[in-house]
Amino acid sequence: MTNSNPLSWSADSLRLAISAAGVALWSWNVTNDHFSMDGNGFALWNLPQSETVTFEDLSAHIHPSDRERVRSAFVATRAIVGAYEIDFRIVVAGEIRWISARGIGDDTAVHMGLAYGIFLDVTGRKQAEEGHELLAGEMSHRVKNLLAIAMGLTQLTSRRRRPPRRWPLS
Repeated sequence: MTNSNPLSWSADSLRLAISAAGVALWSWNVTNDHFSMDGNGFALWNLPQSETVTFEDLSAHIHPSDRERVRSAFVATRAIVGAYEIDFRIVVAGEIRWISARGIGDDTAVHMGLAYGIFLDVTGRKQAEEGHELLAGEMSHRVKNLLAIAMGLTQLTSRRRRPPRRWPLS
């Protein structure tokens, strides 16, 4: 019988679970603005492994339209109480990927000057959402067209009908 107590899981078991889930771990030194990431993080961002990564190193991969929003969001996390999440695009080898950065805000969650969180590739989810939005927009457009046709036919039919003639009663 295996012990299912999470506190007894080995570090190797946790690493395997994290890797299987496609989760990339990061820590952010709030003092010097450096990030540390696990191997999944470096692979996700397509960066060579190193001891630390600056926000500017990561920013070089963030989609230009999202850069300032992401920077502002990371700075703002220190004032957020509780969990936070931000989704943004990165460009890696000419391909756009959607990343979700998640962590715990508020300086009370900072331990020895480090904030912790994860990066998760949510590209598949975002593509599905975009597909659903496109489909919903197309369906809305078609329904409006059908209603316009029905209204036009109703108006044409009502114009062709002539009121009944009244005959004198003499």
